[in-house]
Amino acid sequence: MSIAGLQGNEMAQPRVFAHDAKSVSLNVTIPGTETRGVCLYVGDAAGGTGKDITVIMESGSQATFYAVPAGSFLPVLVTKVVSFSGDITKVLALF
Repeated sequence: MSIAGLQGNEMAQPRVFAHDAKSVSLNVTIPGTETRGVCLYVGDAAGGTGKDITVIMESGSQATFYAVPAGSFLPVLVTKVVSFSGDITKVLALF
């Protein structure tokens, strides 16, 4: 994987947290996650209360995160968002 501004062995270089973000569609494998999952940012959860998000983890297992509030960052590696409860409308995959 190439990260703009970094040269040489990536493991020996300082890491940037995310260098790209893309909108996530429900129940579609997130493009670019064939070898590494992505973290998620939940930008909007209508109604002001936390919502549940079910994902497929990088390992292949399914997990549900409960009561995730709007503006939250999920520091887990996922390959697919299976479902949202309620009205979550803006989720970003962070690469």
